[in-house]
Amino acid sequence: MPGRHIAIDAMGGEFGVRVTVPASLKALELQRDLYISLVGDESAIGPLINSRSRKVHGSRLEVLHTPYQIGDADKPTAAIRTRDRSSMFLAVELVQTARADACVSSGNTGALLLTGRHLLKTIPGIDRPAIVATIPGSSRATYLLDVGANVDCAAEQLFQFAVMGSVLAESLAQGQPARVGLLNIGVEDFKGNEQVRRAAVLLENCSAINYIGYVEGNALFEGAAEVVVCDGFVGNVTIKSSAGVVNVINSIMRQRMSSSLLSRMVYLTALPLFRQLQTRIDPAKFNGASLLGLQGSIIKSHGNASAEGFLHAIQRAVGEVENRVPSMIAEKVATIMSTQGPAGNFARGA
Repeated sequence: MPGRHIAIDAMGGEFGVRVTVPASLKALELQRDLYISLVGDESAIGPLINSRSRKVHGSRLEVLHTPYQIGDADKPTAAIRTRDRSSMFLAVELVQTARADACVSSGNTGALLLTGRHLLKTIPGIDRPAIVATIPGSSRATYLLDVGANVDCAAEQLFQFAVMGSVLAESLAQGQPARVGLLNIGVEDFKGNEQVRRAAVLLENCSAINYIGYVEGNALFEGAAEVVVCDGFVGNVTIKSSAGVVNVINSIMRQRMSSSLLSRMVYLTALPLFRQLQTRIDPAKFNGASLLGLQGSIIKSHGNASAEGFLHAIQRAVGEVENRVPSMIAEKVATIMSTQGPAGNFARGA
């Protein structure tokens, strides 16, 4: 298999080069056929690449200099109108010009979405890209989308998210059919808002999707479906609430450990189990959200991700490229369109 080339927005996120550069060097160390372009301020990147790294990785690592970057406080339009030489813009542009297979950034989400749509365009038949996050569950992981790109969604867009999510899940599971559900406040047919109920009808009438019905919030973490679809408002609240619960549990465990000698002894006895649990739900392992629906691969890392977390985002990008996710989404959309009518009908959910 030929080497994969990943463009890194080295300046993005809360920690910038202190995270992106070490993670990139580790990725090169783990995967010998990987190539990385670090896009950003060379004066900040250079000191973090020692002579051994330059010698070992050689031509597999390049630094593309630009002094400009998009900050979290910048308006997304700044990525296009005033800072088109930013590290984010140039990293995505490498994908557009086929110099790189995928881009990874932990920068401004809105700016990344706008840049992706501007440079890569959406797949024919897809109205909007969606952000998909991985949710750890009791038995298996679930892919949840959208988690922030689209606050308000029509039924037809929820249908499109289901198509894209099923392709991603099936590609990562070596072609095994993915169960698809709609996140709702109940499992009864009459529950939910109009958009969700209409999306359910569209999915029920599409034989190309393995639609299983509504999924309630608690079932999301029980592996009820490999793909769960919702609008970006609901999805974003869901993942942030979940992260808050994990933080509270960890905080309570630390407090209880120091409350008494007996609590400390109980904690130490159960420590191997707690460590297994933390490994299973470690947020770093699930870092890296795909921007699905674009004619190219972009992975959004958490803005506060550690080097380990950013490494997982890079590995997610490599996996998406190897599984040809954008091409497979385009092929599935085309197949559905051929059975449901012209492209416009698919986009409108006809």
